[in-house]
Amino acid sequence: MTVLNELRMRPAVAGRRGWDASTTARLVMAGAVIFLLLVGANLATPLYPLLQAKLGITPLGVTVAFASYVLALVITLMLAGHWSDHIGRRAALLLAVLVGLAGGYLFANADGLLALSAGRALQGVAVALATGASSAALRELLPSRPEWASRFTLLASAGGVAAGPAIGGLLSLLPGPTSSPYYVHSAALLMMLVPLYLLKAHPAIKGPAGPRPLMALAPRRPSISREARGAFWLAAAVGFLSFTVFGFCLSLAPGYFAGIVHADSRPIIGVLAGLTLGASALSQLISARGRFVVPVGLTVLSVSVVLLAAAAALSNPLLLIAASIAAGLGQGVAFRTVFNDVAGKVEASHHAQIISTVYVITYLGSALPVVGLGIATAAYGLQASVAGFVLLCGAAAMGLAALTLRSAMRR
Repeated sequence: MTVLNELRMRPAVAGRRGWDASTTARLVMAGAVIFLLLVGANLATPLYPLLQAKLGITPLGVTVAFASYVLALVITLMLAGHWSDHIGRRAALLLAVLVGLAGGYLFANADGLLALSAGRALQGVAVALATGASSAALRELLPSRPEWASRFTLLASAGGVAAGPAIGGLLSLLPGPTSSPYYVHSAALLMMLVPLYLLKAHPAIKGPAGPRPLMALAPRRPSISREARGAFWLAAAVGFLSFTVFGFCLSLAPGYFAGIVHADSRPIIGVLAGLTLGASALSQLISARGRFVVPVGLTVLSVSVVLLAAAAALSNPLLLIAASIAAGLGQGVAFRTVFNDVAGKVEASHHAQIISTVYVITYLGSALPVVGLGIATAAYGLQASVAGFVLLCGAAAMGLAALTLRSAMRR
């Protein structure tokens, strides 16, 4: 089946040649696409100080550009989160790569906040198109290992977000520091298009039906079974809080961390910004079981984000690094557990749609609170605003820990 026929939801063409890839190769491609797109979406983290100086953008403008990515991502998840169920996983991933290429080009050549925000918005659309498709593909490829499917999903997602700032910082040392990272990244995406195009795709789980098959792509309200409803809302709440912390790390944190470590090296700032997300990605390799895993992980997250403010007050780089790593480990273990719980309770035919809905709420956490932080920074300054922000995050994490602890005690 050609990609064009998949997008038009036409029946498969018998005997069509293609690369009948192994399960391992398909797993790698499904994870690599979302990884690469999230790397591209976060290359800008250490570049924001340069962009502020080059384009005359304020800290509030930085949060607006960051939020345009998240809002476009959320809107696309709501409108198109179910598309890969109908057009197929391969077609959705290929479409995501093409949109990602357009977003990266626009961002690299932006000459103002409007163009910057438009490029970020296209990157958000690309990540949204790939999110549900990648997660569902991994789960379909590992039908007897659902927990590992969730681990691979979160490892690729958190790993891409964590690697983006570090890679962006390193590539910014090339000539054209605000554009070169995106040209290099675009080359990697172009290479990803080749195996995706040649791949002999599996049929969509919801094939074409009726005289107007494209109507299946219309927006729809997600329906969650009664058995999965509690797990869904817990995963959404933990995800919202997690990405509130991540959103801070990827927007205003570079300037905040630079003041703590007294450094202006973009690679160093990029690594510091990605520490929490990198620790979250690595936590997917840790086997933690038991009914108290979620409350313990959330408690670690709560204490760690408060220690970030303490690290600033004490100008202690070691405390900053330790708190960042601990926050990522606590978040990663807790979110994986609740994410795996809801993924296991959702029927296969609605997996992409429901997981996309979880991410709608999750990604809002990296938009709304971060914009509020940007507004507070304009009024009260960076240090005071961040201190209040991390204290609120710590209190919210502790509240969720208490809630999940009570539920665990009842079980």
